[in-house]
Amino acid sequence: MSDNKVNFTAKNVAGFRCEEGKQAAFLWDTSASGLGLKASAGGSKRYVLQSRLESGATVRVTIGDPKAWTLSAARDEARRLQTLIDRGIDPRQEKADRIAAADAKRAEDEAKRVEAQRIEAPALEAWQAYLVARAPKWGERTLLDHQRLVDPGGKPKTRGRRPGEGDTTMPGALLALLDRPLEQITADCVRVWLKDEAAKRPTQAALAFRLLRAFLNWCSDRPEYRNQAHVDACGSRMAKNELPKKIAKDDCLQREQLPSWFATVRQIQNPVIAAYLQTALLTGARREEVAGIRWKDVDFQWKSLTIGDKVQGNRTIPLTPFVASLLAALPRRNEWVFSSPAAASGRLQEPRIQHNKALTTAGLPNVTIHGLRRSFGTLAEWVECPAGVSAQIMGHAPSATAEKHYRVRPLDLLRKWHTKIEAWILTEAGIEQPGESDAGLRVVRNRL
Repeated sequence: MSDNKVNFTAKNVAGFRCEEGKQAAFLWDTSASGLGLKASAGGSKRYVLQSRLESGATVRVTIGDPKAWTLSAARDEARRLQTLIDRGIDPRQEKADRIAAADAKRAEDEAKRVEAQRIEAPALEAWQAYLVARAPKWGERTLLDHQRLVDPGGKPKTRGRRPGEGDTTMPGALLALLDRPLEQITADCVRVWLKDEAAKRPTQAALAFRLLRAFLNWCSDRPEYRNQAHVDACGSRMAKNELPKKIAKDDCLQREQLPSWFATVRQIQNPVIAAYLQTALLTGARREEVAGIRWKDVDFQWKSLTIGDKVQGNRTIPLTPFVASLLAALPRRNEWVFSSPAAASGRLQEPRIQHNKALTTAGLPNVTIHGLRRSFGTLAEWVECPAGVSAQIMGHAPSATAEKHYRVRPLDLLRKWHTKIEAWILTEAGIEQPGESDAGLRVVRNRL
């Protein structure tokens, strides 16, 4: 320590400067042992403490800028640091420990803040993480079902609506529930939600309940959600108590109704809708599977038809003679077989209205578009078609071990039975099935 010592005052502290040509200069306080003032060539100043450790090594510790530290505070800090040195503690290590402790405290506080924010966040965020994690294991339709349950709604409806419904779509059945934090989705909360949804849209409520239960089970296995998820929020007893009993639909065309149905459907002015309805009945495909057929999916040469399957992705079925004649007669406006210039998508969106009018004209009971699929499966039994064959044509998942692992039916075998089913339906309807070279169709006397 140099002999440049004075009794520190505010004035001499403020006036102390580093001499020109030097990198730094020191001024030492006679009123506080070891307290000094360091002035750098750049004009900055710092209070410092200089002393000796037990080992005899000199130690110099920075206290702070005189602009931030009063002289009194600097002397107090110098005495505190000197006390540490007298106790054998290196103040540099003590400072490092204090900084580390402060950093650790800040990190802990930030972690608590983030955790609190995550806990208070809507469960919808966890739902989206769930979809990302599970999407690779789901089919397209399953993912779409999950997305629709949290859709905000408000979009113009493209299909028919029930009496009293508005012109825009409703919010998804789970949206209001998942707007809550995950830890607030308790059994009582779910019960109130389910009761309300079941009164408005029971089918969607039942689906939403099942998917919500799977979601909560997934959350219970994730460390970031485990402490928030109430796995018991979706008890099976709750579904039995709040959801109406599921009534199996049985709308289906009977054998004796086929002549009237075909006669009125074939009189529909829109040939695309007429062909669509007949194709739906004669293939047993789902509503959107038929509507989604593209021209590239139709192979007139090898008599095959590829359909987008909601379970398997796609399936190939025979292109039977009558269906082939229906499709060949349709206009090729765009990529879609069942095209619609008025629809934004370019394809048929709502065949139900014309179908209902045809049913009324024919005096037939209500049969939904899905009922036509049910009709195919039922009518196929009249020709004693093996259940596995009709199920494969319709895209039903195999339900028995033998079907899953020991039945690989080629397209030719499916064609044998599919053509037979079509021929029987057309015969019962009074329509002769076209041959390979027939250019048109001829109506024959009904055979009942």
